Amino acid sequence: MSNILVVEDEPIIQESLLRLLQRQGHDTTGVASVAEAEENSINMYDLIISDLRLPGEPGTELISRAAPIPVLIMTSYSTVQSAVEAMKQGAVDYISKPFNHDEMILTVKRILEKTSVEKQNTILQKEVARNYPIDGMVAHCEPMLEVLDRIRRVAATNTTVLILGETGSGKELVARAIHSKSDRSKQALVSVNCASFAENQIESELFGHERGAFSGALQMKKGLIEVANGATLFLDEIGELPLEAQARLLRVLQDNEIRRVGSNKMLKIDVRVLAATHQNLAQMVEQKTFRKDLYFRLNVFEINLPPLRERGGDIKLLADTMLTKMAARTHRNTMVFGEDAYEQMIKYQWPGNVRELENVIERATILKQNGCIEAEDLALNNLETNHQLPLYELENRLSLDDYFVSFVKKYQPSYNETELARMLGISRKNLWEKRQRLEIPSRKQ
Repeated sequence: MSNILVVEDEPIIQESLLRLLQRQGHDTTGVASVAEAEENSINMYDLIISDLRLPGEPGTELISRAAPIPVLIMTSYSTVQSAVEAMKQGAVDYISKPFNHDEMILTVKRILEKTSVEKQNTILQKEVARNYPIDGMVAHCEPMLEVLDRIRRVAATNTTVLILGETGSGKELVARAIHSKSDRSKQALVSVNCASFAENQIESELFGHERGAFSGALQMKKGLIEVANGATLFLDEIGELPLEAQARLLRVLQDNEIRRVGSNKMLKIDVRVLAATHQNLAQMVEQKTFRKDLYFRLNVFEINLPPLRERGGDIKLLADTMLTKMAARTHRNTMVFGEDAYEQMIKYQWPGNVRELENVIERATILKQNGCIEAEDLALNNLETNHQLPLYELENRLSLDDYFVSFVKKYQPSYNETELARMLGISRKNLWEKRQRLEIPSRKQ
């Protein structure tokens, strides 16, 4: 069990608390002041329980001196002000005297469990960072370790890479990792979501146009491929690229040259292309909606991202990493997950993958008032359905439009438009346009 230091100057209360903790199996030491506590090598303890008012210095002095050992403050002066001040100084929690024995036992148990989880996560994250130091990517399961290994192998080359994975699984993060480890890392990564442009815009956006090339072309414009000259171009949702634009892209990959819309002049370029999609491109080739020659040009080196539901223990590691970032972003004290929250996250199928996990944690962080997020705070039960195929199965059985309709109707009661767009990997404008085209009413209608 744990080693606990009790700092209490009233002998009867100290003795009572020591016996209570010993009955729970803990090793205990009792002292009467901050000075005596420091004589006992305070960094050797797992938890310090200290009275607020002590002879000499107040118990809160131990918070900074014992850090990172958690300090639980006891006070007979249980005003809001004293509690707030103790917590501001970094106390892990506070408890009022006279305390209920059951309350003390539960409080100590919760603090020790939280500290244990944090230590394990710190060790695991350091191990991952040491063995697999790829910026921004958290991975420990075998499929993801293989992904990181493939990123390392291909990053230093100029090879075209095709990144495959479900919506929200982190394809753009893989592209950024490849770019950051490449010789082109000093240049910007130019990212293009092929699904975010109307069909009559995509060629102009990618390849640029000359002045007067079409109505509204008032001046020459460089395309995004030309902007990426000397750098890396990331084409997300490549399966959405119209056939005519596919033919133009093939020329880029074959001959390293482009032609602006409305121009007869070919321009030489040096661009490394990374492409990503959640669609089955081989199947699209058979259906003649994707060029076979372009598919083989893109699929020189393939990286397959596993869906979140198949990443096992990574879910806990990802959740803890995201929670730490969210707590800092929302100016909260250290927050942790309860065991029931972990269990629910592992059982849930995560149709929106890592992006959905991030959205769920961000919402729970904002709404939660104290430091422990429980299963009910995640509200994942509200997203489950008992009479419908999981969306990750529907994805392979429905057309893209049918999948889009199913996804939006399923999740719009629980998410706002910005969250829906993020989960789908598109802009809010694109989401609105698809709603209009597919006649999907918003939740407000």
